[in-house]
Amino acid sequence: MEQQELIPHLFRTEFRKITSVLCSLFGIAHIEIAEDIASETFLSALETWTYKGIPENPVAWLYTVAKNKAKNHLARNALFNEKIAGQIKQTSSESEEIDIDLSDQNITDSQLRMLFTICHPSLPAEAQIGLALRILCGFGIDEIANALLSNKETINKRLYRAKEKLRAENINIELPSATEISARLENVLATLYLLFNEGYYSESNDAVLQEDLCLEAMQLTYLLIENELTNLPAVNALLSLMCFHASRFEARKNEQGEMVLYHDQDETLWNRELISKGVYHLNLASQGTALSKYHLEAGIAYWHTKKADTHEKWEAILQLYNQLLQIEYSPIAALNRTYALSKANGKEEAITEAEKLALTGNPYYHTLLGELYTDIDNKKALDHLQMACSLARTIADRQIIQKKMALLVH
Repeated sequence: MEQQELIPHLFRTEFRKITSVLCSLFGIAHIEIAEDIASETFLSALETWTYKGIPENPVAWLYTVAKNKAKNHLARNALFNEKIAGQIKQTSSESEEIDIDLSDQNITDSQLRMLFTICHPSLPAEAQIGLALRILCGFGIDEIANALLSNKETINKRLYRAKEKLRAENINIELPSATEISARLENVLATLYLLFNEGYYSESNDAVLQEDLCLEAMQLTYLLIENELTNLPAVNALLSLMCFHASRFEARKNEQGEMVLYHDQDETLWNRELISKGVYHLNLASQGTALSKYHLEAGIAYWHTKKADTHEKWEAILQLYNQLLQIEYSPIAALNRTYALSKANGKEEAITEAEKLALTGNPYYHTLLGELYTDIDNKKALDHLQMACSLARTIADRQIIQKKMALLVH
């Protein structure tokens, strides 16, 4: 791998590890120092590797430089000498050398602790996602702004407020006890679910960034799978859901970058390995008695890995949506249910149910009714599609709707 590709790749994979370890060492009050040391490490790599070439073991080089920079900071900074460094020495070995542990196990444990810290209930969901993207995914401010369809100023303010909140609450960077795990885990899973959705349903035109968001969410979820305290059915259900959705990434856009709807996708482009992993984790999720929304959504996604338009498939999806809406109602889930209803029981019944929702300001509501009214009342279908087009938030959505309108006109 060339240097221009290697350093961004390593930044994405190693920045979070270095930052998590240093945050665990310094405490949440000094999160920016951990980020700065990690950033300076990569700046040193860029400067050094440009002239001296890529070292034999780039990751080990980064860890050595990060350790040295952290120790230098501790040595020269009066605040750290008086307060933080003293505490670190008390909790480390008896030797004078402060231990900065970048072993695989400590890196994994530190990331897991940071995940629970970032997903603390005192922070709003948008702040949790922003911190996760920055600290645990290694995203730059520009990338976060792009991914969340925002701007740098807004993102910087959001991250600043989130860090200040963690400081004010004096949140410890730690994994909750076994008795607290289940209560705190729900918030963590909600953040990872939203993080994945930011990528999968992103309105950004950056396809690479969209896929990166999903992969990062999957990797963080896998951290939970690897820990026996957090390897629970709901976690496996969420990872299963992510695997099923991610398996269709390559088929969701054509060569022109246009969105390809599910029924038009080339099934041969679906990633069978990810589908198999999804099935594996869905089976693990079936252990126990608790049923989460992730179980039901993973079940729906599983049936979508079967392309054949059978009544069995759509009846199963319909029943899963019925259960999902009982557990956690959402207008989008209700809309999706009416589509499954149309496939299982016919368009007329689905139109009645869809119109009861009255989501007149939602473009997907009008797109669905346009689909349902097609060949029943094409005038109504066209009216709904025109409304959907006027409400559409992205160029890709408008292109899909305009193609449907063109078929009705001709």
